Amino acid sequence: MKKRTVGILAAGAVAIIAGGVYVGMHSMGGMHMVVTNLIGEKAMHNVIGTPMLVGVDTEDFEVAELRTLFEEHSEITRTVENLPNGIRTVTETTNPELRDALTSHIMSMTTRVDEKRDPQIPIQSETLDVLFEKSEFITTEFDYTDTGVVVVQTSDDPEVVAALQRHAGEVSDLAARGMEAAHESMMAKHH
Repeated sequence: MKKRTVGILAAGAVAIIAGGVYVGMHSMGGMHMVVTNLIGEKAMHNVIGTPMLVGVDTEDFEVAELRTLFEEHSEITRTVENLPNGIRTVTETTNPELRDALTSHIMSMTTRVDEKRDPQIPIQSETLDVLFEKSEFITTEFDYTDTGVVVVQTSDDPEVVAALQRHAGEVSDLAARGMEAAHESMMAKHH
């Protein structure tokens, strides 16, 4: 099956992120982490800070959007409908700047999945692995509301359908609880 993506896709220039590669992370409890960069220096960062949002392949605007989405998650409303062959999500906010970040993030991630360009962000769910690996089996359609985006993603591949549905639930948890949800997911992934 050939994949079809409908909507405006965002593109950005590749950015070099200085110090963006970290060789170790250690939980300090709460919302802080100690990171060790490539030259061995340790620094404490808030989880919302750059180290947890910078991936192997992320651009500065993507990190800024993620930071905005996490910091202002309480202003986002989200509904998910599981379809027999995928999902229908409605993600909205009355905050215009947050809506811009939200819309751009959705478009950027759709482009990344289409191109199989996994950003490999430390807090990223393992569910995305299937979506990046099998992106050619996903059909994505967008519709815009006055306050956000409706996304319908479908597939004929049962593994992809299951991953779409699981990921939609994970994103809803992130919208509801922000970095607390991301931190729990990341810690569970590393245990």
